[in-house]
Amino acid sequence: MPQLDTSTWFITIMSMIITLFIMFQLKISKHTHPWNPEPKPPMTLKQPSPWEKKWTKIYSPLSLPQQ
Repeated sequence: MPQLDTSTWFITIMSMIITLFIMFQLKISKHTHPWNPEPKPPMTLKQPSPWEKKWTKIYSPLSLPQQ
């Protein structure tokens, strides 16, 4: 039964790692980042809910007139 030749594994694995590293560096270098990041002020505008636009009254079934 023949033995598995593992003499080239080190070179193959190292070249793959270096290639992946270079590819990630190139991908990351294409992104632009702001020089002075500042926090955004929180939005203080309150959006009205649909039920706040008009006055509604909830009637309980027992308080309705009997017919």
